[in-house]
Amino acid sequence: MGHKVNPISLRLIDNRNWKSNWFSKRDYAKFLHQDLEIRQAIEDSFAQAGIADIRIERRQKDIVVTVYSSRPGMIIGHSGEGASKLNLAIEKITKAKAKVKVEVMEVKRPDLEARLMADSIVYQLLRRMPFRRVVKQAIEKIMFAGAKGARIRVAGRLGGVEIARNETMQEGSVPLHTLRADIDYACLPAKTTNVGTIGVKVWINRGIKVKKRIKSNS
Repeated sequence: MGHKVNPISLRLIDNRNWKSNWFSKRDYAKFLHQDLEIRQAIEDSFAQAGIADIRIERRQKDIVVTVYSSRPGMIIGHSGEGASKLNLAIEKITKAKAKVKVEVMEVKRPDLEARLMADSIVYQLLRRMPFRRVVKQAIEKIMFAGAKGARIRVAGRLGGVEIARNETMQEGSVPLHTLRADIDYACLPAKTTNVGTIGVKVWINRGIKVKKRIKSNS
């Protein structure tokens, strides 16, 4: 089971949190589409900012959008101009009276973020770099950053062959069945012009997360 399902959704109860945090009985579909539009707008506007994650929280009177980036300065801009423009763009999407608040958080260890590593692999594949060298270098960077294990899988017409196939490289341990393991996962397509689409999947084992137990007075 651990090899079939998304590692992040499997760990939502134990050591992960939802990317969208809100509840609605009537406007569920509308809010869901708005969240997708907000994420797409941010990713399109700041493609070079190294965005690792986007969290959206809807409260009673405001909407908080938290962007985790390895280059927060590109989003904030000079004197906060970028953040102000992003606020206005999100307000146009939501069309609500609720106040929009954008928070930009810096990712301190980008080499341990699966999304950023997948972005880096896709970028190099689009530049027609040899896929084995790209994957090997990515795994070395991940392990050097302090990961317990890493697995990368690429699939498609690798090396320009006629028949599509997939190759997987792994170093260290990636225990997908261990729910206490902090596994980060990302899946992105590399839409090349010479060999078509190449799928890139990245798993990073960042160690075991231990829950803090509340001590009873008895």
